[in-house]
Amino acid sequence: MYSTDFPHHFPKNFLWGGATAANQIEGAWNIDGKKLSDAECIKGAQPGTSHRPTLDDATLSSIEEAVNSDSEKLYPKRHGNDFYHRYPEDIKLLAKMGFKAFRISLAWSRIFPNGDDEQPNEKGLQFYENVFKEMHKYDIEPVVTLSHYDVPVSMTLRYNGWASRKAVTAFTNYTKTVFNRYKGLVRYWMTFNEINTGASGFHATGALEDELTTEDEKLQLRYQALHHQFVASSIATKQLHEIIPEAKMGCMLARSETYPATSDPNDVLAAQRANDLNYFFTDVQVRGEYPEYMNRFFAEHHIKIQMEPDDEALIKRYPVDYLSFSYYCSATVSGSHGLNFTNADQVKVSNPHLSATDWGWEIDPVGLRIALDDMWDRYRVPLFVVENGIGAHDQIASDGKIHDDYRIQYFRSHIQQMKEAVKDGVSLMGYLTWAPIDLVSFSTSEMSKRYGFVYVDLDDNGNGSMDRMPKDSFFWYQKVISSNGEDLG
Repeated sequence: MYSTDFPHHFPKNFLWGGATAANQIEGAWNIDGKKLSDAECIKGAQPGTSHRPTLDDATLSSIEEAVNSDSEKLYPKRHGNDFYHRYPEDIKLLAKMGFKAFRISLAWSRIFPNGDDEQPNEKGLQFYENVFKEMHKYDIEPVVTLSHYDVPVSMTLRYNGWASRKAVTAFTNYTKTVFNRYKGLVRYWMTFNEINTGASGFHATGALEDELTTEDEKLQLRYQALHHQFVASSIATKQLHEIIPEAKMGCMLARSETYPATSDPNDVLAAQRANDLNYFFTDVQVRGEYPEYMNRFFAEHHIKIQMEPDDEALIKRYPVDYLSFSYYCSATVSGSHGLNFTNADQVKVSNPHLSATDWGWEIDPVGLRIALDDMWDRYRVPLFVVENGIGAHDQIASDGKIHDDYRIQYFRSHIQQMKEAVKDGVSLMGYLTWAPIDLVSFSTSEMSKRYGFVYVDLDDNGNGSMDRMPKDSFFWYQKVISSNGEDLG
């Protein structure tokens, strides 16, 4: 509808808060019935080397080695920041900041230790019930991710994770269980964290690629596994609407706005294709269909998606209710090496107009506004920023405090651009920073890449008291929330 009026402020019910993941905070990897997830089988940095293994380095032998080890120092995600034991203290700190929402993920292997057990682990179910009730004590809305790079390792070893259709059955039994258990406690859900990153490999699908030799073979495995996740997402959405009619299901995308390196049409086309490859996932989950532009990609890479007769109808009938996404940085690409979809995302160049973090992530707050405007125009469903943050080497000053002005400036500039997108007409549900409390980095398994408003006394080798201490940004974000985004000073 045409109007000369437009919003000037964030909505009154805007969900300010922060986000985490079970495998980066919980610890308690082998107690109260829990078994290992794939994430807890990835080593940190090895002595004498700067190489930090990632989830996509996993092989069958490395997973088997991890399963036979009880080391927390070798595998940092096994200790996290001890949220499992400290959640009352942590949630109280979030409440002090004024949080309206807190995003966590459920560790699938805490509830179903092998992924497909006949009965759930009651101690795991009770833990999350206690966490949700603690949040509600402070009027904090839980936002829950069902799968955040957290495939039970037993599923990987027995049938190669999401490469098997068996994962759909196991997952939807898990989702039905938690929807019934947490009815009345959780209204906002999302299925798979940053589902588009599953196109990169093991970390999101739990499917090993040891015996595959060509890139096309690997892409076949990954996109078949992702199809199984699309089906599972639709079934979970159907379950949620039946079990908790007032609840909302979202999908979750890793959004990195991609720019052309120059005005050369080949660079522009390379950027468009990189963005389209990301949008493929939300086209399926929001629009409910496989987009035509992927037909050529599948054909050129010899990908043949195996579907059950009702898969496409199921995906069409049960799209998600909202689109959530992470945003940390933008990317700039060149088309000089060809216009293949995969090359378009790989041939990245630096952007001379942007500065970067200590880890080389280019800081681009305007890119967040561009992404918001573009996704709103494309999908017309509510949007939700559920990760945004900066990893940095925080130092304790001589006065015993942490003066993280760089973090405040990062958040200030992104919130300003987010507000501009709201003025542009974007329907925005909320803003969750990554992460409110220092945690083990997903990509590098280190603590020194710190994101939080709250400092955790723990180093990369697992040494420290794990005591919590607010940083300067803690008190700044407190003012932001209390003013509903008006006071960014």
